[in-house]
Amino acid sequence: MTIICNQHKFQYEVECVCKMFFPCTRFGHEYDSTDFDRDDILITRQKQGNTHTYLLVIFKWNGKLYRAHKVVENQRAQKQHCEEQLCTALYEVLTKATGLQVQWGIMTGVRPAKYMTYLMKRGKSMPQIRREFRDRYLVSDQKIDLVERTAKNQFEIIGSSRENSYSLYISIPFCPSRCNYCSFVSSSIAGAKARNLIQPYVEHLCRELAYIAEQAKALGLRLESIYIGGGTPTTFSAEQLKQLTDAVREYFLCDTVREYTIEAGRADTITEEKLQVILRSGATRISINPQTFHDEVLRGIGRKHTAQQVIDCYRLAKKLGFTDINMDLIAGLPGDTLESFQRTIDTAIGLDPTNITVHALSVKRSSSLYTVNGLDESLKQAQTVKMVDYAYRALTKQGYEPYYMYRQKNTLQNLENVGYCKQGYEGLYNIFIMEELHTILAAGAGGVSKLIRPGCDKVQRIFNFKYPFEYLKDFDEILKRKDAISEFYGQIL
Repeated sequence: MTIICNQHKFQYEVECVCKMFFPCTRFGHEYDSTDFDRDDILITRQKQGNTHTYLLVIFKWNGKLYRAHKVVENQRAQKQHCEEQLCTALYEVLTKATGLQVQWGIMTGVRPAKYMTYLMKRGKSMPQIRREFRDRYLVSDQKIDLVERTAKNQFEIIGSSRENSYSLYISIPFCPSRCNYCSFVSSSIAGAKARNLIQPYVEHLCRELAYIAEQAKALGLRLESIYIGGGTPTTFSAEQLKQLTDAVREYFLCDTVREYTIEAGRADTITEEKLQVILRSGATRISINPQTFHDEVLRGIGRKHTAQQVIDCYRLAKKLGFTDINMDLIAGLPGDTLESFQRTIDTAIGLDPTNITVHALSVKRSSSLYTVNGLDESLKQAQTVKMVDYAYRALTKQGYEPYYMYRQKNTLQNLENVGYCKQGYEGLYNIFIMEELHTILAAGAGGVSKLIRPGCDKVQRIFNFKYPFEYLKDFDEILKRKDAISEFYGQIL
């Protein structure tokens, strides 16, 4: 599909709206073109008259022509208003052409709850905020309800972050095998080459942690939460896991730490010995992630364990004394049906974890689900909207509340990921990173540190090398880049 932008510079915003209706589609771009005699072409145009600005959208698709326009008085024709009106016209055209009702309207941002919190802090009433979401961004009442509930549940935690607060993320980029929906930087340890990288990776990771800790201490930063994720941290042996958690204990554990999460992850990597290491490490929260409780779906996505193994791991963790456990589930997986997903939700609720996170499947270009023609036809037919709606109803009925949420590109039916929890078990790190409340210092391959100045929307990023072999090869460069932490805080402290 070709997008033509005539006399405006809203290419990014136009493409974002298009992706909500056509996920995983490759778009061509042309500017100020008059070559309209083609099919599968989207023409967007801004024309300024003497008193008004005219915004036009024409969509030629499957042999049919669709159009919409908006007229803005020139005195109101600021860039943002024109952009929103053009996107509104585009939304109307694509809704008519495809028959899809996209529940997020023209709101393409990753963090809708952050925007609602911003409006709340500015003193706007909830009826005013709801009107803005509905009338300005065309968000459905159902999604506005979700954002409002989420924003209210995290509001107190947002206020608890201090000016010198930070959280720590530790990346473990290894998995026993690669799931076919995965786009993360992780190496399968099925091959000896990747397995041989693990021990030197652990040793270098501990060195990086020591370097970060030294800077944070010198700057007087206050550590709020720790998150060890992946990948699958339990691909490490019990001894390697202990080596890492011992370093975390030595360099970071202190009385300011309010939460310490370790992703135990996949059932085919979890053992009692590893759970004991995690329990003794001081971790307060773990994740045991089934994704689905349907064995056929698990096999289809490349998982090497059964649903019963997940249940057994969960029960073992409970028996050992873990009291705060999250479970990740995914709506829209290949081969899943509405009925089997409902059984997954019901099974998770029956196990009674403190946290259940429901993701809508996001198909990234680096995953094997992405085809040269875009989204696989079977995924287009997935009943993901009904799955997500059922999860919301079933979980809230059982006392689980949405407490954080975010959105991704190329998500089925333009849906969202939502963390639900029982009262008092909100995952602090999830809120801190999604709402960009304070600095996140990241260690390990693929880790991205986000340096945040309180009250400022601008985020400064420090990138680690993506892959384990790069991380090991150019480790000195990674430590050198971390010096930007001191430089950043030297400007504001």
